Amino acid sequence: MTLDRFIKVKYRENAEKVELLVNHLKKLGLDCARTIEERVDLQFDALRNLRENLGDDELFIKLVLANSIVSYQLSGKGEDWWWEFSRYFSANPPEGSIAEAYARFLPASRTNRRLVAGKLKRLEKLQPFLDGLDLETLRGYYFEGMESLRNDLARVLGSKRSAKTVVFAVKMFGYAGRMAFKEFVPYPMSIEIPDDVRINAYTKRFTNEPPVSFWARVADQTGIPPLHIDSILWPALGGKGEVMRRLREGCDKAELVLELAAL
Repeated sequence: MTLDRFIKVKYRENAEKVELLVNHLKKLGLDCARTIEERVDLQFDALRNLRENLGDDELFIKLVLANSIVSYQLSGKGEDWWWEFSRYFSANPPEGSIAEAYARFLPASRTNRRLVAGKLKRLEKLQPFLDGLDLETLRGYYFEGMESLRNDLARVLGSKRSAKTVVFAVKMFGYAGRMAFKEFVPYPMSIEIPDDVRINAYTKRFTNEPPVSFWARVADQTGIPPLHIDSILWPALGGKGEVMRRLREGCDKAELVLELAAL
């Protein structure tokens, strides 16, 4: 038996609140997202610190990719984890494989203590992919192929392309590429928002549509790619005190950002 039509799922949605959300994001725009990423996000500072200490852009970007795919089920704040990573590898650059370096680092971590065995297995899967990368390949991913990077990471890890750690790895790769290649390249519209607990709970204020498809739709309406929307929402949804201070000092649209939390 064949179907002669598709059934379109209709989600319950607060249209008024969605309109407010879209209008807020339009007022903020891509420039605000970039400001938050580069002046507010403590993770950006942690990467800058690591790059300056390593003096090796290829190794720097590979470490950022590796760290991203084990950045889940943390035992501390994400910002603290990325600074622990930055300080550790600034003082202990890998001499062998990155996976071997993490076999020493993760068991002693203060902010990423959970599921260590599984995380090390993920890194072992990733290692051959990292071994095949050079700086020119990484440059190509940055300027022309962030979607390809997402797809390749998903394939290597046996994950969905929209998996939280996969798309988060692309986001952090974008930070690292910005530093290494000294040019801002916006994330592609087609790369999904990281569907974490914070985004999931916030999405339910507006709709019962799955977060990935909802934020893709909002991205189309605002012209802001989902990964950059994630950057705008992040400080509004419970950033630590230092993040709030940096937001108010570094972003002239800080109050508008914080209004998102009240929608």
